[in-house]
Amino acid sequence: MTKTLFDSFNKVSSKEWKTQIQFELKGADYNDTLVWESLEGIKVKPFYHHDEDCNPIAVPTKSSAFKVLQEIYVFDLQKSISKAIETLERGAEVIHFTIDTQSIDCIELLKAIPFNKTEIYITLGFLSFEYIQKIENWKKENNANVCVLIDPISQLAKDGNWFTNLNEDFSIASKISKEFTSCSIAINTEIYQNAGATIVQQIAYTLAHLNEYFNRIPQKAQTIIVQVAVGTNYFFEIAKLRALRLVLNTLAAEYHSGIEFKILAKPTKRNKTIYDYNVNMLRTTTECMSAILGGADAITNLAYDVLFHKDNEFGDRIARNQLLILKEESYFNAVNNPAEGAYYIENLTHQLAEKGLTLFKDIERNGGFITQLIEGTIQRKISQSAEKEQELFDQGKEILLGTNKYPNPQDLMSSDLELYPFVKINPRKTLIVPIIPKRLAEKTELKRLEEEKKTTKQ
Repeated sequence: MTKTLFDSFNKVSSKEWKTQIQFELKGADYNDTLVWESLEGIKVKPFYHHDEDCNPIAVPTKSSAFKVLQEIYVFDLQKSISKAIETLERGAEVIHFTIDTQSIDCIELLKAIPFNKTEIYITLGFLSFEYIQKIENWKKENNANVCVLIDPISQLAKDGNWFTNLNEDFSIASKISKEFTSCSIAINTEIYQNAGATIVQQIAYTLAHLNEYFNRIPQKAQTIIVQVAVGTNYFFEIAKLRALRLVLNTLAAEYHSGIEFKILAKPTKRNKTIYDYNVNMLRTTTECMSAILGGADAITNLAYDVLFHKDNEFGDRIARNQLLILKEESYFNAVNNPAEGAYYIENLTHQLAEKGLTLFKDIERNGGFITQLIEGTIQRKISQSAEKEQELFDQGKEILLGTNKYPNPQDLMSSDLELYPFVKINPRKTLIVPIIPKRLAEKTELKRLEEEKKTTKQ
């Protein structure tokens, strides 16, 4: 048998590594010096070894299968059609339309694009059996790959109100799920990350969100769509998607073994900035990398100027090309489950899954996800986590280059804002307090904009 290069070296146990590290520390405490704790309560060690961390987790991820997704908000029908056709010609493989009003002719929209070879998702800002029935009939007639995403709980969480009310929404959702092949139950978890929830909370809330549908909507063998936002903690986010798929499959197996999950991922807005905005491209690149390596099925990217510019061709093209470079030039689609066997990521996957399941069980013991949303418990927990992260940012421990670290005082933005990039206050009556997304840099940016205005007046 031929010897390998590694056979020339003696194996070193984890105990021997720790002894040598302790010697090099010259009396400093190992845990205080080299072990740090994440916001999720996970202690990260300086090294991982097969003696302690060699427990690969069977997570069925396929990085080679990821598709480039383009999101399109449909306001002007003809412009949306043109944009869809153009993005498909330029490398997009999946289109996700958002339609907020029933006045939009969905059939004219769908028939204008190459639906036979394009995967199409539709999110509606309303819940209408009749409107979705049109899509269902057209899909059957044309054998198109169209899927309408149904998620009334997400509507409640982000808006504070149901589409109509709990009973009516679930009655329509149940009827749609039972009768239509063009619809899928969706779990939109982006808002949890964007509002400041920890990774453990995101996993637990996704499970609790899903469990409400398992308990309230008759299920059949189908594909459930899970929409996630990917944060900046590179290895943790890889592990998050792996852990998420693991616990989703575990929960589904308790109900219906025929259910599969598709994960649609996109970068978070929480760490994006208006100042030194080109850094946003670096952030979204690593976040897309985490999504690919974590096993997302389709990924959409955020334009570097999404916070302050209206939708524009240049920003969209750069964002799409970031994904195409990762896929076609960096060969991120060349390996299936590339994180498998990486002791650090396997360890994180295991811990995040365990902690997520523990929190999920606590939510179920206390009435379930909808009950805790109505009581305000979920909102309060997310707010507490967001405040801890905000403190770290304000103290300079959570760093955003160009904003709270190495800011460029010559960088002026007050005259370049086409959109209002801060939390908007809209006083109105709601059933619950909605979950509000908020960026870390908002307070700092508002202060800088005020200073800009003062300087301009002088």
